[in-house]
Amino acid sequence: MTPAARLAAAIDLLIALESQPRRPADATANDFFRARRYIGGGDRRAINDLAWSVVRQRLRLDWWLARIKCRTTARMLVAAELLLDQSMDVEMVLAAFPGGQYAAEPLSVLEERLLRQLDASRAGIEGLVHPDMPEGIRLDLPDWVLPGFRARFGDRLAEEAAAMEAEAPLDLRANLLKTTREEAAAALAAEGIETRPTPYSPWGLRLPHRRPVTQTKAFLEGLVEVQDEGSQLIALLTDARPGMRVADFCAGAAGKTLALAGAMRNRGRITACDVSAPRLEGAVKRLRRAGVDNVERHLLVPGDRWARRRAGQFDRVLVDAPCTGTGTWRRNPDARLRTDPTDLAELCTKQGEILHSAADLVRQGGRLVYATCSLLPEEDEAQIEAFLDRHPDFAPLPLAEAWTEAGGAGAPPAEGPYLVTSPARHGTDGFFAAILQRKPVG
Repeated sequence: MTPAARLAAAIDLLIALESQPRRPADATANDFFRARRYIGGGDRRAINDLAWSVVRQRLRLDWWLARIKCRTTARMLVAAELLLDQSMDVEMVLAAFPGGQYAAEPLSVLEERLLRQLDASRAGIEGLVHPDMPEGIRLDLPDWVLPGFRARFGDRLAEEAAAMEAEAPLDLRANLLKTTREEAAAALAAEGIETRPTPYSPWGLRLPHRRPVTQTKAFLEGLVEVQDEGSQLIALLTDARPGMRVADFCAGAAGKTLALAGAMRNRGRITACDVSAPRLEGAVKRLRRAGVDNVERHLLVPGDRWARRRAGQFDRVLVDAPCTGTGTWRRNPDARLRTDPTDLAELCTKQGEILHSAADLVRQGGRLVYATCSLLPEEDEAQIEAFLDRHPDFAPLPLAEAWTEAGGAGAPPAEGPYLVTSPARHGTDGFFAAILQRKPVG
C-alpha cells in the first residue's frame, strides 16, 4: 500500500471506532482488518500506528480543534495529528491527502482553511501540549479520574500520567508446568527473540517492544503466555499451592487461572468461574496448550446455587473484579474515552456484591484475594474498607508477610498493606491487590 492508501485506511478505521464508542477499540480493529485480509502485516502496523496515535491523543486533539471551532471528524483528527504531533508542515499534510484510487480525498477548501488556522493558532508551540490546556487534558486524563489519581499519586501525578502515554513493554510468563524461566528465555532466543527477567515476578520475561510472540514455537507449545508482570504478581500473592482447592471467581479467559495452575504444579483443584460463557469457552484452548488438567469451569448465572453449596470449601478465592481498567490505559488508550463516572459508580456497586458472594466460599483460615487493574481508590482501598466493615471475620494479611510466604524475592514491590503497582514506579500496568485471611473459629 502507498502511504496515502495507508492514511485513507487509518481514517476508515477511526470512523469504525467512532461508530462503536462503547466497544473496546482492539475488538473493532480486529473486525476491521479481518474484513480486509488483503492488508499485509507491514501496512497493518502502519495503519494501526496512525489510528492509535489519534486515539491516544484524542483529548488533546479535540481541544485543539475546538479552539478553532472545527467540527471533529476523522479526517481533521488525522490532519491535526500529522501537523501537531508528527511535526509535518501544512504543505506536507495537504500532500498526504492526494486523492485518486485508494487515497484519501484532498482536503476541502474549508478543511484546508481550518488546517492553516490550526497551524497559525500554535503561536510557536511545538507538539500537542499547550499551556492554556486544563490540567486533565494537559495530562491526557479525563477530569473524572483526577481526584482519585491525585489521591493515589500526589506530587507524582504528572510522572505517572506521562508513563501511561508511553508504549507498554510485552511481558511473558514462563509456564512452570512445561519449563523454567531460563529455559523459556533460551527457547525464545533461539527464535530470535531476546528477553530479560522481570524484576519482581519469578516467572516473568520482558520484551522492551511488541514482537509477534504468538507465532513462535515457544508460545505454540505452551512454554510461555502473554501476561503483564503486575498480573503475574497477583497470581503469585494468591499463594496457591499443590493440593489446594482454589476458586478463580472472575476468571474471564483464564489468564490468572493458568498462572495458578503452574504454581500448583497441576495438583489440587481450580474452579474457574465467570458470568460470560464465551470467555470461559475461550479459555479452553489456552488451558490445553499450557498442559493444565486441574481446572474445571463453571458459568455463574442468576439464581445459581453453586456458591451456596460450596460455602467454606476453598483454601484460596481470587476475585479479579471487573473495573474501570484505569491501570491499563497505556495499553488501552481508547478506554479513557469509553469510560465515565457512571461506569465507575456501577462497577463499585458490582465489586462490593462480588466480594460479598465470594467471601462465603473461603474456608476458615483460608484467603480471599481481591484484585483490580484500576488505580482509583474507590475501586481499591475503599472496597476493602467497606468489605471489612461488613465481614469482621476477615483481616488483611500485610503485603510484606504475604510476599514472603508466597516466595517473593527481596522486598515487596510496594509499601503499605496492599499491592499497588503503576507504570512509572514498576514498569507494569497499574494493579491493586489485597490479601484477606478468614479468621479461624475460636
